[in-house]
Amino acid sequence: MQAQTFKVRVNALREEAHGVRSFSVSRLDGLPFDAYEPGAHIDVTSPSGITRQYSLCGDPSCRDSHLFAVKKEEQSRGGSRSLHDEVGIGSELSIGAPRNLFRLEEGASEHILIGAGIGITPLLSMAYRLVAINAPFTLHYFARSETHAAFLPLLARAPFDKHVRLHVGVEREAIFDELDASLRNADKQAHVYTCGPAPFMDVVVNTARKHLPADAVHLERFKAEPHIEVKASLDNFDVQLASNGQTVRVDASTSIVDALASIGIEVDTSCGEGVCGTCMVDVVSGEPEHRDHCLSTAERASNSVICCCVSRSRSPVLVLDL
Repeated sequence: MQAQTFKVRVNALREEAHGVRSFSVSRLDGLPFDAYEPGAHIDVTSPSGITRQYSLCGDPSCRDSHLFAVKKEEQSRGGSRSLHDEVGIGSELSIGAPRNLFRLEEGASEHILIGAGIGITPLLSMAYRLVAINAPFTLHYFARSETHAAFLPLLARAPFDKHVRLHVGVEREAIFDELDASLRNADKQAHVYTCGPAPFMDVVVNTARKHLPADAVHLERFKAEPHIEVKASLDNFDVQLASNGQTVRVDASTSIVDALASIGIEVDTSCGEGVCGTCMVDVVSGEPEHRDHCLSTAERASNSVICCCVSRSRSPVLVLDL
């Protein structure tokens, strides 16, 4: 179950904000990319060999190139630093096919996009689509300063300018009030989408749920939150393949991914932290114990899918659609 990958060439680089660079890439074979829905992200393997996930932030209707942006992290383990320091125009990279865990809700009466810092990237692709279909939306962008606000010149002109509300230099203790003021008049059928640092998204989610149902609030994470040990109902359980009934034991020190690999079943993984969704597999029966950071509230409640890299089982046997 290896994910599809493409060799690409970097055609353009642009400094979008302090420490943020965008990369426009096209396929080496000259073919167009497949269509993708806004909010999607891709795996990007840097020259260092490290693979990280980055949101596609260009116009989804443009299939000749992909655009993604990378913030150079101060504590980078080699991924963002390598892309900033070792990649130039003409460099070749390996990327994955788009995956989407952060889709626009078609039935929403209005869309409220709320981003902070580099979290603007998936929201920008959503804005392109919403403009194209003439859907009502507002984009609230929080940034430390204008120099830290990526894509600001683009957002400040048509067709985005009339939809964008820029919140610059808002003190941490004032963010809740600013968000509450932005959301209190939201239509009851509106949906909220947020991306940014985890503490910021937590405030957005808690504020939005004061005014809207929980399933109307959507978020995208690219880093796992600090690990909180969760005691599984069972230290040991069996995973069964729905296709042939084969069973493998998963003990307390083994992940589902590793247990399946031991019997020759390769589940593709990327982040290994339950963030990117690469290793999601449908659940046929049994009760997962969800330890991921990417499934929606509805997906968790239905127990219809599991992230095999981090999650466990509350039932003695977990039957997967493999």
